[in-house]
Amino acid sequence: MQEITDIQELGALIRQKRKAQGLTQEDFADSAGVGTRVVSEIERGKQTAEVGKVLLLAKLAGVKLYTEEA
Repeated sequence: MQEITDIQELGALIRQKRKAQGLTQEDFADSAGVGTRVVSEIERGKQTAEVGKVLLLAKLAGVKLYTEEA
């Protein structure tokens, strides 16, 4: 299990998983129904108001977020 403590770690993990599936950002964006720019920004760990706040509040509350291999 990998603890996620900030948006940069989450973005890096998403990028890693996407590449492991052999998908380009464009393929990934298309399958998710979002624009390539959104995928790029998330993978770079851009601080968005919503995700950034959720991670910050979770961390401050002592909640640890984990990924689990399916």
